[in-house]
Amino acid sequence: MLKRFNILFSMFVLVLLFGCSNPNSSSEEENYENTESKEKVELTVSAAASLQDALTEIKENYEKKHTNIDLTFNFGSSGALKQQIEQGAPVDLFFSAAEDKFDELVQKDEIDTNQGVDLVGNELVLIVPKDSENTIADFTDLTTQADKLAMGTPESVPAGKYAKQTLENLKLWDSLHNKVVYAKDVRQVLSYVETGNVNAGIVYKTDALISDKVKIVATADKSTHDPIIYPVGVIKDTKHSEEATEFYEYLQGKEALDLLKQYGFTAK
Repeated sequence: MLKRFNILFSMFVLVLLFGCSNPNSSSEEENYENTESKEKVELTVSAAASLQDALTEIKENYEKKHTNIDLTFNFGSSGALKQQIEQGAPVDLFFSAAEDKFDELVQKDEIDTNQGVDLVGNELVLIVPKDSENTIADFTDLTTQADKLAMGTPESVPAGKYAKQTLENLKLWDSLHNKVVYAKDVRQVLSYVETGNVNAGIVYKTDALISDKVKIVATADKSTHDPIIYPVGVIKDTKHSEEATEFYEYLQGKEALDLLKQYGFTAK
C-alpha cells in the first residue's frame, strides 16, 4: 500500500513540475516554427545601374533580417528597364534614375501613385582617367583637349540625357557631338574612362566615387540640367504585394537612406 502511495505521489509531483515549467516555451516554439515555415519569396527589383553598389549592400542587410526574402536585382538603364516592365517582365519594384521614365509607368497604370516616392538625388560630374596627363579641368576644356567623350545614350540613359542638356546649356554640344562615344548605361561610361578608351566621361557622382581609376575634374551646375531624382515604387502586377510593400517602406527608412548617402546619393 505504501509503495503504491509513493508511486502515485511521485507521478503527482511530476505533473506539477511539468505544469509549472516555462509558460512561454510553447509559444516560443510556435513562433520559431512559424518563422521557419514562412514561405520563401523572391522579389525582383529593376534598378538603375548607378544604384548597383548601394543596393548590393542593402540586400545583405535586408536579407539578414528577413530570412524568407531573396532580393534579385536587374540593373540597367532606366529607359531599358521601363520598356521591359511595359512588355510584361516579372518585376516587383522599379527604382529609376529619372522621374520621366517612372512617371510614364504611373501614367500607364503600372505603378500606383500611392506606392511611389522620390527617394534620393544625385549629381552629374566630368571624369578623366586617374593617371591621365591631359589638362581637362572643366567642361569647356573638352572642345580642345578631348578626342573622345563617353556618355550614356540620351534616349534611354538618364545620365546621358542630363549630360546632353548640360553641354547644350553650356553651348558646347555643337562642337562636341561628333566626339561622343555612346554607352548603354553609366557603368559602361565609367569602364570606357577607366580603361583609357576615351579622354573623359560624364557620369553620376556616385559612379565616380566607387572607382579608384578615375578622378572628378568638374561638377555640372544644377541649373544646366533637369533635377536628378531617383523615384522608387511597387509594380501593380506584383504577385508579392505584401513583401514588395515592406521592402519599399524599408528603403524609405533611416538604415537604407543612411547607406545610400554613404554612396554619395543626396536625400530628398
